Amino acid sequence: MKIQAILFDLDGVLVDATEWHYEALNRALALFGYLIPRHAHLTVYDGLPTREKLRMLSVEQGFPLGLHDIVCKLKQKFTIEEILTRCNPSFEKEYMVRTLRREGYRLAVCSNSVRESVLGLLERSNLCPYIEFFLSNQDVTRAKPDPEIYQVAMRRLDLPPESVLVVEDAAPGLEAARRSGAHVCPVAGFEEVDYWKIRSAIDRIEQGKGDPTC
Repeated sequence: MKIQAILFDLDGVLVDATEWHYEALNRALALFGYLIPRHAHLTVYDGLPTREKLRMLSVEQGFPLGLHDIVCKLKQKFTIEEILTRCNPSFEKEYMVRTLRREGYRLAVCSNSVRESVLGLLERSNLCPYIEFFLSNQDVTRAKPDPEIYQVAMRRLDLPPESVLVVEDAAPGLEAARRSGAHVCPVAGFEEVDYWKIRSAIDRIEQGKGDPTC
């Protein structure tokens, strides 16, 4: 079956924002004497929603449950500051999504971030005109690695999984994409994502050679 739609993760795929989220959360945690070490961020926490990270911190480091709400609010405030000062358009990403749209593919974004962050990143990176819709972790009851966000997106597109390609980088997103039944194009990070990477993945799938590997 031909690929008809492409679902992109956002942070680390369309926008180089993974570090901004990490820095914003640690900035909020530091106010209360806590920190997520970089190694733990890269190997365990990357790609998870903030509340899940805080839940894990409470289990592993005794982070007080009563501070979860205030840290979430502070982290969001700091994230928006990062977006406003550091997020700029990428010609390579604009070319990719513009060309894919011209070729007839439907494009959407599925992110574990909150709605305000997703919209801010898409607007600041000039990608909104090419994206049919986006889903955030506030649009589902179970965030990645649960496949719900991709299942919701495919229902909204009214397309079967075998006609959809998901582009993901972090482990939770890759697990969610594979469990959704869609085809998956794994990427190592923002710098690897371009039109030719996606074009090659689509051609490989449609030629019956299976999903690409990272």
